[in-house]
Amino acid sequence: MSMLRLGIDVGGTNTDAVLIDGQRVVAATKSSTTSDVTSGIVAAIADLKAASGFDPAQVSAVMIGTTHFINALVEGTRLTQTAAIRFGLPATSALPPLVDWPERLRTAIGGHSYLCHGGHEYDGTEISAFDEQELRDVVDKALEAGARSFAISSVFSPVNAEFELRAAEIIAEVSPGAPISLSHDIGRMGLLGRENATVINAALRDLADNVTTGLSQSVLAAGISAPVFLSQNDGTLMDVDYARRYPVATFASGPTNSMRGAAFLSQQLDCAVIDVGGTTTDVGILQSGFPREASADVAVADVQTNFRMPDVLSVGIGGGSIVDGDAGAPRVGPQSVGYRLTEKALVFGGDTLTATDLAVAAGIADVGDPSLVAHLDPGLVRSALASIGERMGEIVDRMRISADPVPVVAVGGGSILVPDELISASSVMRPENYAVANAIGAAIAEVGGEVDRVFSVSPGQRDAVLDEARQEAVDRATAAGARPGSVRVVDIEEVPLAYLPGNATRIRVKAVGELSLGGDHHA
Repeated sequence: MSMLRLGIDVGGTNTDAVLIDGQRVVAATKSSTTSDVTSGIVAAIADLKAASGFDPAQVSAVMIGTTHFINALVEGTRLTQTAAIRFGLPATSALPPLVDWPERLRTAIGGHSYLCHGGHEYDGTEISAFDEQELRDVVDKALEAGARSFAISSVFSPVNAEFELRAAEIIAEVSPGAPISLSHDIGRMGLLGRENATVINAALRDLADNVTTGLSQSVLAAGISAPVFLSQNDGTLMDVDYARRYPVATFASGPTNSMRGAAFLSQQLDCAVIDVGGTTTDVGILQSGFPREASADVAVADVQTNFRMPDVLSVGIGGGSIVDGDAGAPRVGPQSVGYRLTEKALVFGGDTLTATDLAVAAGIADVGDPSLVAHLDPGLVRSALASIGERMGEIVDRMRISADPVPVVAVGGGSILVPDELISASSVMRPENYAVANAIGAAIAEVGGEVDRVFSVSPGQRDAVLDEARQEAVDRATAAGARPGSVRVVDIEEVPLAYLPGNATRIRVKAVGELSLGGDHHA
């Protein structure tokens, strides 16, 4: 039986779809993203069918990367009224939940913030006892105020999750069926960042229900009965049920998929990736085939969180970037015509000079009608393209961590703008199928598992503790749907916490493995 995988990436401008058989790209297509997104996916699958004549029954898995959830948060729309409940009193009262949220987002989710007694120290001892009556009163108050989704956080819950689990049982009893998000399942150490991530997740739960149902139905409508997976921030997969519970895990899947696709197409495991879209250029670094993660906390829509996010620098240069100024000092971007490129750009009969027009005039791209840009001053074209190349080289330079030049892989529809020689690059490569690298990254994604908590490491016990953490990460990857035996550890980080007694060490381990496509994982 052939093992076809269908990868779909829903971007702001285009929806890309690819069909992969093992290591071979069978067919690829780009279609415009639609406002309801699902009809764009149906159209992309129909285009693929027309291009390759594949049999829907032969597709063994569908992988989708989507920007639905991050866009909903950035726009502050389609969010659910959420109660943020924290266990930490008498500590933490100076900074209550939602304290650092922008006003418009706090209003969008109802601003329901509550503090209860409880929480733990880093070593698992209680700050104060769990007060069941106090929690029941808070839940009643929240329901009365209109909250429909619950975000529960407790101090140091990644070390001891007892209070969050007890709270979830009580809420399920008081308000059956209400979505509940627990912080120890979502974020890492660090209370505010973890709590914020949990509140965002809770606020997206209703939308996640609609989106995941819509995605599953559009795949079924195309005659494909294979299980559907969504890509996560760190380049691994989650099944539809997991995505329904943790929509927040999809936030950075766009740039991550492009980087994973670049690694697959170029066969480079350690390199810089330049992904040029219609509006922005994203630059990231691949280490062992996976995106390097950001070391600092990441703000999403001005809310501080502590997700696993790729370390990506974005700059406003893309195929649709608007060019102004003269040959002496042309300016490219950050304004862009975006998805209206095919009506606005000169080569398509429009009235706006864009980066795509420069590429056509210079003879490095062949789209639209080249005669419409024949009048452009060759000096302007040259200096504008040179300034684009210079800025891209600068970003690669900022991202690399050693003095040695790095190989660069250019992907994305606008990557024709990346010059063949860049400062700080040892080589520039534009692999075949570069325009749909993001959908390919979704199609080849693997399943991951991560552990991030504080262990007490007694003298002479370091190896045993690391082995325990490794095994836990491998078990989590297998539980998430990885094929046992294919799981490998790709990242280990240990940070001794000198300010805590008892040889406390924070250990983070990430493991990934191939997707198990046996009968057991059919949704």
